[in-house]
Amino acid sequence: MRKLPALFAAGILGLSAAAAQAQDEFSIQLKWVTQGQFAGYLVAEAEGFYEDEGLDVTILPGGPDIAPPQVIAAGGADVIVEWMGAALAAREAGVPLVNVAQFFDRSGLMLTCRKDSGVVSPADFAGRTLGVWFFGNEFPFLSWMDSLGLSTDGGAGGVEVLRQGFNVDPLIQNQADCISTMTYNEFWQVIDAGFSEDDLVTFKYEDQGVGVLEDGLYTTEDNLTDPAFRDKLVRFVRASIRGWDFALANQAEAVGIVLDNETAGFALSELHQTRMIAAVDELITGESGGTGRLDPAAFQRTVDVLLSGGSDSVISADPGNAAWTLDIWNAATGN
Repeated sequence: MRKLPALFAAGILGLSAAAAQAQDEFSIQLKWVTQGQFAGYLVAEAEGFYEDEGLDVTILPGGPDIAPPQVIAAGGADVIVEWMGAALAAREAGVPLVNVAQFFDRSGLMLTCRKDSGVVSPADFAGRTLGVWFFGNEFPFLSWMDSLGLSTDGGAGGVEVLRQGFNVDPLIQNQADCISTMTYNEFWQVIDAGFSEDDLVTFKYEDQGVGVLEDGLYTTEDNLTDPAFRDKLVRFVRASIRGWDFALANQAEAVGIVLDNETAGFALSELHQTRMIAAVDELITGESGGTGRLDPAAFQRTVDVLLSGGSDSVISADPGNAAWTLDIWNAATGN
């Protein structure tokens, strides 16, 4: 069960005063288009939680051509939603990202395979074609294949990697034995395409010991040196915690808010968003000590997975404590 953090008496008492002041502008870049995956932020905006904190928040939808680390590096957002693998890789590449809150405690990534392909365990991957998302999403997959001793260059004894678009067509059209899916999204697209769950075999990265943290909040080291920015960030995290707790406790209402905020060109269905928020509820557990709190042990497990590939590892060195902080979450929750 999620442990709902006490949202501090001091903060609540200050809400009316903050609302009476001029709103401070703040922006968040999402990892993908607006959908139930980001319900907490959409709910916080719709329910006035950001306004309560004196913030005028702009929620920037992502998409197939948007890389959040590049957006924040160019000054296009104050915080981004990103997977830790991509964030740490970007950090090594010169974008000094720091995790300031971690809402997803578990990984929702998995490989979904057609049962008629004959794949029943990871031992059957050799010689198979596997669909993989890139643009930073490939890092957990590469670490997993390395742990299995499987090359990803298409050579004998390895796997053939299909650069998968952000859809499930390769599985439906029998172009791949397995494809990348999220528990809350593409898996249900496969079901809606006419497959039953009995037609499929799924391998959750979490269950395979290679789950990495996803959907954390990141900003830059430079931003964190600015007291005024830190103040806004604390208020943003506090309101976002309220948003996520409200969204997961009132899922039908949250679905309606998500549908009201769909990204142009990406139509959403009520059934799919209902499934998505229910599945996200299983990933946001609060088991790390409260909604949005990063578990340092989970951070280290993620780093260990990303380093597991030797010379082909996602990152070349452990970034240590410089890549995360609990200071913002602690200030937001009064801990």
